[in-house]
Amino acid sequence: MNVRLLALAGVAVCAVALPLAVASAGQVGSGEPAASGQRAGEALLGTAPPGDAKAASPSPLRLGLGLATAARCGPELTSPEGIEAQTCVLTQGEETWARTYYRNTTGGALEAVLSLMGPAGRAVQMRCAVSADDEPGTCETPREPVRGGPQEYTAVAEFAASAEEPLLLRSGSNSSAPTGS
Repeated sequence: MNVRLLALAGVAVCAVALPLAVASAGQVGSGEPAASGQRAGEALLGTAPPGDAKAASPSPLRLGLGLATAARCGPELTSPEGIEAQTCVLTQGEETWARTYYRNTTGGALEAVLSLMGPAGRAVQMRCAVSADDEPGTCETPREPVRGGPQEYTAVAEFAASAEEPLLLRSGSNSSAPTGS
């Protein structure tokens, strides 16, 4: 009699736990449940089964952590006045954008203009206020659909006290030396 009671309790526990485990299964970090019929290796590598519409277009590896982000960055530059910056072109899936990392040790507030230039003369600009504190910060452009290849994009960040003042630093995703006064 006790064996039957224990077996029944075990079945009841499995009946409750199994649906919860299946409902929470999916790609790690994606926040999405696994698609029905998707094999475990496909969820890990982001590949689609044969005949699936997604299989025709190449997709970046997911490795269970979401889309990979590629970064092409120029060197870290420092101006004599005390602004430090590094500028990058970032690509994730079918989107690209520019980001500059900076640190302002000049003692005064600055303005930054970040430009993302792409194929066919396309450009996006973002103006960012750079506070006078000594804390690291970032400025980035909105994300754009990739047109052409990611290698066709270049980013440039220019730092000055104001639009009327001389340039303190120009940092690019492919630059090798600072320019400005």
